[in-house]
Amino acid sequence: MELRDYLRILRRRWMLVLTSTLVVVAAAAAYTFTVTPMYQSTAKLFISSSADGGDTVSGAFAGAQFSMQRVTSYADFVKDADLAAVVVDELDLSTSPGALRDQVTATVSPETVIIALQAQDESPSQAQAIAQGYASALADQIRAVETPVGETEPLVRPSVTSDATLPTAPVSPQPVRNLALALVLGLLLGVGLAVARELLDTTVKSVDDIRETTDAPLLGAINFDSQIRTEPLVTSLSSHAPRAEAFRVLRTNLQFVDVDATTKVFVVTSALPGEGKTTTSVNLAITLAQAGQKTLLIECDLRRPKAAFALDVDNSVGVTTVLLGKVSFDDALQEHPGTGLAVLASGAVPPNPAELLQSRAMAELLNHAKDRFDTIIIDAPPLLPVTDAALLASQADGAIVVAAHGRTTREQLAQAGERLEQVGAQQVGVVLNMTPARQRSGYGYGYGYGYAPTPDKPAGGKRAKQDPA
Repeated sequence: MELRDYLRILRRRWMLVLTSTLVVVAAAAAYTFTVTPMYQSTAKLFISSSADGGDTVSGAFAGAQFSMQRVTSYADFVKDADLAAVVVDELDLSTSPGALRDQVTATVSPETVIIALQAQDESPSQAQAIAQGYASALADQIRAVETPVGETEPLVRPSVTSDATLPTAPVSPQPVRNLALALVLGLLLGVGLAVARELLDTTVKSVDDIRETTDAPLLGAINFDSQIRTEPLVTSLSSHAPRAEAFRVLRTNLQFVDVDATTKVFVVTSALPGEGKTTTSVNLAITLAQAGQKTLLIECDLRRPKAAFALDVDNSVGVTTVLLGKVSFDDALQEHPGTGLAVLASGAVPPNPAELLQSRAMAELLNHAKDRFDTIIIDAPPLLPVTDAALLASQADGAIVVAAHGRTTREQLAQAGERLEQVGAQQVGVVLNMTPARQRSGYGYGYGYGYAPTPDKPAGGKRAKQDPA
């Protein structure tokens, strides 16, 4: 992946990066400001050799070498339980030798004969006393170990060169260091999670995702609107609302699909339920009618009809009653108030929707509708669960597939296209629905001016043009 790919991921997943960082920093802050402060005091021992080296340079060098070879072993004495027990007795501590041993460390500076003893405790004075007590006890132990049997003088002479000092500030926790490390780790974790999620996320979120999945062009992008449940129709929005403008862009782009046809019949469907195909078909039909076109919306989702409810028209008479010959086509039509849109509702839900939609009566209904209207929008069920939409698309000029941003996967969109190909139907384009407002600029300009198909990927065999409005 290139740098620009990572930057694109970070722009998409900035909330995940921010959340991860805040969680790690909050955890570090909680630990830092709730843990008991610990104070550290240090005492130092100097190890010199008493071996007979004389006053010569070579003798002094031999003594120093002897001390350096032994000093590391002396530092290991700090972890002896016996030494800890001596310090506990001398200082009359309430802690156990094992616990005290964990509070003390010994380090040897490279190429030196100095042992630094660090003792930590919740109390500054206690830390000082422990460090000083360990220095004295360790010196005594070294003398005892290095005194040969029958001799009174040890081979080495340990001496406390630096008494333990009283610490004035805790060594842990360190707020600045902890929070800085937490910030860095949080950012790294957030970026890692963002990249992993992006690589594992196969949903459709951009024009590139659609291009990689299908040859059908992107006809428009409808931005997400939190008010859509209460105000699903564009007629309830202001004329400059982003969602209303997005449907006008879709309307204009759709006009350049198969420009030579006198009547256009489009099936609006999706891969799966819940991707907004009914809302898209209803608002597209309204927008077409508002432009002065004689437009008919046919509700052919005979399984879960919702278009009539959204338009607030009667659903008792419609497609099924016309197909069964109970009423005529003209008598079943209704007009949506204020827009001039003609609506043919679904009618009663039948037990055999697929058989009705591929019947000769359905073909005659569509032919009759073509004689009356300029554009016909058919609201059809999703493609993957049932065959209804594919059957309708084979009788229409093509299908418009609605894909939900961040919900429809590339595989689902590809399978939807395959369903249409299997019946010889044409997919004229894709509508990307529920796009985040912050990404709207990625699909055009201003109010979400839609991406128009490129010359090498025409919609419906004709070159589509950008909405000039």
